[in-house]
Amino acid sequence: MAFQKENLDLILVPSGLLIMFSYHLFLLYRYIRLPHTTAIGFENNDTKAWIERVMKDETQSSIPLTVISSNISAATYLATVSLTLSSLIGTWIQSNATVFQSTLIYGDTRSSTMTLKYISLLVCFLLAFSCFVHSTRKFIHSNYLISMPNSNIPIHYVEVPVIRGNEFWQLGLRALYFALDLLMWFFGPIPMFVSSVIMVVLLLSLDFNSTPVHHYGPILFPHSKEKKNVAAKEDEMVATVVNRVGANVALAAAAAGSLDVAAAGW
Repeated sequence: MAFQKENLDLILVPSGLLIMFSYHLFLLYRYIRLPHTTAIGFENNDTKAWIERVMKDETQSSIPLTVISSNISAATYLATVSLTLSSLIGTWIQSNATVFQSTLIYGDTRSSTMTLKYISLLVCFLLAFSCFVHSTRKFIHSNYLISMPNSNIPIHYVEVPVIRGNEFWQLGLRALYFALDLLMWFFGPIPMFVSSVIMVVLLLSLDFNSTPVHHYGPILFPHSKEKKNVAAKEDEMVATVVNRVGANVALAAAAAGSLDVAAAGW
């Protein structure tokens, strides 16, 4: 029996998806076990140090809000793009377009296969939209915590939503990577498999880190809350000592006056 081009999708498409899934499972394992060896974990280390410092320095409260607002804008933009592309795919399905059913495409171009392609691509874009929306929600929550006046919120409470927002951002990007891979499937299983291999090779150079993690030193802010509390305690101690010395001097002067009066009486 001769090999048919429709059977090529059954071999190359699952192989390409297996390569992508295997790579991301390996990346997830490294992120959980050895986070400093991944670019995500390396960035999280810097993010935690940044949060710790901006929460301590009350004089620079506008800077963290500006940074978080930029992340919110970027996540909102990508969420809008993902939703727009999902709508376009839905419109394309309803129009029964036959552009990608040409005989020039070497692969399975039957209607059932084309429907599977559309649905797979639509699911990826909707997943990306959901992840970017959750990323925006986490960043907005951290914005509330950072901008809260006269608060004693632990730094860990601010770190968690910011890190979760970054993680949802990464998940949204991964969904777009899979969507790009599935988009190449419309041109045949061979372009899809080749794009999977090329994408994994590129991500290997982008997702892993070889730079040692920087261990940030102690926080020294001249106008931080801790410095103000220490200065207030020092002032209080100095005032107490001065008061005690003044009281002792007054008692000594009174005793000396009493002795003078007694000596004059004798």
